[in-house]
Amino acid sequence: MQKTVIIIVGPTASGKTALSLQLAAHYKTSIISADSRQCYKELNIGVAKPPEAALQSIKHYFINSHSIHDNVNAQVFEEYALQAAEEIFANNDIAIMVGGTGMYIKAFCEGLDVIPEINASVRESIIQQYNQQGLTWLQHEVKEKDPAFWQQAEQQNPQRLMRALEVITATGISIAKFRRQEMKTRNFQIKKIGINLLKQQLHENINARVDEMISEGLVEEVRSLLPYKNINALQTVGYKEVFDYLEEKCSLPEAIEKIKTNTRQYAKRQLTWFKKDKEIEWVEKYELINRWRS
Repeated sequence: MQKTVIIIVGPTASGKTALSLQLAAHYKTSIISADSRQCYKELNIGVAKPPEAALQSIKHYFINSHSIHDNVNAQVFEEYALQAAEEIFANNDIAIMVGGTGMYIKAFCEGLDVIPEINASVRESIIQQYNQQGLTWLQHEVKEKDPAFWQQAEQQNPQRLMRALEVITATGISIAKFRRQEMKTRNFQIKKIGINLLKQQLHENINARVDEMISEGLVEEVRSLLPYKNINALQTVGYKEVFDYLEEKCSLPEAIEKIKTNTRQYAKRQLTWFKKDKEIEWVEKYELINRWRS
């Protein structure tokens, strides 16, 4: 049998993790997380990691693998995930990948050109200015300094915009120039599965998840990270809003509502990204489970 990576994609709170655990158990294999925040060992409640029991029973790669002080990006993930797949294939024909970070999955499947290492001070300066001046400032900076990228950018996505701005600031070269024109070939098969979920159900899932995070102690987790608020890893929905609450910029109910709103917007961006990928087979979650069981 040809070695195969089954990649489960979809928006946040769509049930990807539960499905990945069921498939990994079925195939008696391991899971590679393609989530740009679950890799950080300091982040827990706010990034919805799999339950500890699941992490103990099924080997996971790229979860608790890095520190918030590490420079982690799609390039790092590509190298890490390819090594993980190689380890899994030593004992199994199937590997499971699951996550909602589209750029990481694209890097794994197609490869990325090498972008020079960016000094952390450049990144932190941009983050600090973004936190002070907001998305409008960030959009203006990218549009002025990197018009080539701006034309094709996700213009409402601050993470993508900050990454582009740090590259053009540090190298003088548009990040678009580093994008690979030809896909790398992989020595294994890739099967992409997307989870279909009604919009209303997805929004209900998001609201319930945020309420659960608050009850589990998200505020205290974020409080412990307050000294590091300008680090790239913490420019994350669920953390930014609680930082504002802790700095008395809004009330706790307002912060909670902002988390829900921003998570819904993030889910919409994820779907927009994945819907462009014609290799993804979109299915109902339970339909897929039944298919693999048959």
